[in-house]
Amino acid sequence: MKYWIVAAPLFLAVPAIAMDARHPDWPCPQIVVPKLSVAAFWTGPSIEDVGDNWMKDQTVRDLVLRLAGRRTSLTEAEKEAAEFIVGTQAEKQQRAKFLFAGLFATLGRERDDVMAGIERFSQRQQQLREKISAEMTDLRAQQDAAGQESATADKLSEQIAWETRIFDERRNTISYVCEVPSTIERRLFALARAIQQKLD
Repeated sequence: MKYWIVAAPLFLAVPAIAMDARHPDWPCPQIVVPKLSVAAFWTGPSIEDVGDNWMKDQTVRDLVLRLAGRRTSLTEAEKEAAEFIVGTQAEKQQRAKFLFAGLFATLGRERDDVMAGIERFSQRQQQLREKISAEMTDLRAQQDAAGQESATADKLSEQIAWETRIFDERRNTISYVCEVPSTIERRLFALARAIQQKLD
């Protein structure tokens, strides 16, 4: 089991440098944008006066949940969003405002939840990294003191091997998770565009 003294520190020797220095627990290559801005997605009529009123309209609320959900393909969601913007120009504007306000709030909350989850994931990885590093130090001391393999050292080596495997498996999945906030943003942008095109 002595090979763990050499092998395990290889990943531990790589410093846990945050991709965005302003957010030390952010492990993704994408720059952190804590909150989405309406102006980045919407050039239609102001939604400042909408607030949560869109939630009081059952039709809008149901449509928002359907369009925001990933079970609905983006193509179908864009089609449904456009088909909802009908009536006089005033009616179109009201529908557009309510629908976009609902989508912005719903997808924004979903994105916030995902980003918070990514930060928690990163914190757990750092805690595991520190735990393995401490165990490696302990293992080295045990082996140096005993001058030979012992049952305790063998058990600790097995634990380090297991925890290192978990660490690596988690690290291999983070690139996929990091894409989720961007996917949500692209969906919001596409739906906002579909709505606005019906107002032009």
